[in-house]
Amino acid sequence: MSIAESFGRSGFARFVNSPAGRIARVVVGMVLIIWGYTQAGSGMGVVLIIVGFVPLAAGALDLCLISALLGGPISGAKIRGQKK
Repeated sequence: MSIAESFGRSGFARFVNSPAGRIARVVVGMVLIIWGYTQAGSGMGVVLIIVGFVPLAAGALDLCLISALLGGPISGAKIRGQKK
């Protein structure tokens, strides 16, 4: 079993790709963007805003970037469809 398959079958992957996990990623992304906005004018604020868009977009578009980095499917629907 490859690392990507192992990840896809893990409890963490099931949570992250569930509706609750997607909402959590969107919320975390929004919090990072808001935090970055409050730090406007500093380099850290810009970094937080840019980093915040990653989980926001991934959650909104049902993408799993961790799986993609491990060589697995990027689509949350494909990960949810994998057999246990």
